[in-house]
Amino acid sequence: MSVLVAVLVAVLQGVTELFPVSSLGHAVILPAILGLGIDQKAPEFLPFLVVLHLGTAAALLLYFWRDWLGLAVGLFARPSAERDASRHILGLVIIATVPAAALGFLFEHKLKNLFGVPVIAAGFLFANGFLLFLGERLRRRTGDQGQGDLSVLSWKGALAIGFWQCTAFFPGISRSGATMVGGLLSGLSHRASAHFSFLIATPVILGAAVLEVPKLLHQAAAPGMASLSAIGGVAAGVTAYLSIAFLMHYFRKHEFEALDPFAYYCWAAGAGSLLFLLLA
Repeated sequence: MSVLVAVLVAVLQGVTELFPVSSLGHAVILPAILGLGIDQKAPEFLPFLVVLHLGTAAALLLYFWRDWLGLAVGLFARPSAERDASRHILGLVIIATVPAAALGFLFEHKLKNLFGVPVIAAGFLFANGFLLFLGERLRRRTGDQGQGDLSVLSWKGALAIGFWQCTAFFPGISRSGATMVGGLLSGLSHRASAHFSFLIATPVILGAAVLEVPKLLHQAAAPGMASLSAIGGVAAGVTAYLSIAFLMHYFRKHEFEALDPFAYYCWAAGAGSLLFLLLA
């Protein structure tokens, strides 16, 4: 993989990781369609993607540093309403992280068989459009217009969001999209759903990096891959930060059916990619 290709994949990942359109699905599909010459089944490919996600995690920490500082301070602060609110949110983040950590540990090897298969990723990307579209409709159908902030989220709601997050083990299903849908169905507003989705992304991404980055550093068959990954991680982090800023502004301005445009994109991109890959 050349430096240019690594940066292109990194920018793609940084842009799509927080958007509800599946960065992993794009990272698998586009190289196959564009003929970038990436061996997606190579043992170092998944760790390379994880390093890009590590850049995204750095962007999340930087953008939401006040949140994480408040959560940390809340552990040691004197009793107050603010401390209780911080501890409540921290507890919700931990609860929502448990399902993905547990299922990822149990089924890691089986799920890896799906990575690097563009046709499968394209099919799941198309399905992701239905997830987003139906999530908006189910939210209205239950009579819950989803106007709440994180203070109204219960531990049951956080656990449900955690299980929604597990659907992203399939390339093409968006982690952020699934958790946003889970947030909407738990009574949160679009902005609060996005906020919580971004908060719980950080420990999941860092956990994956702990498992995969050492494998990348010891890939003797891929000289230079560690340095390419570092360059890609920086590029992914910068673009991810810009994506977060855009999305937080977007969800503040668009509360009604805000996920619909992303659903339309997933249908078009998924169907188009699937057709191209099957006919090529």
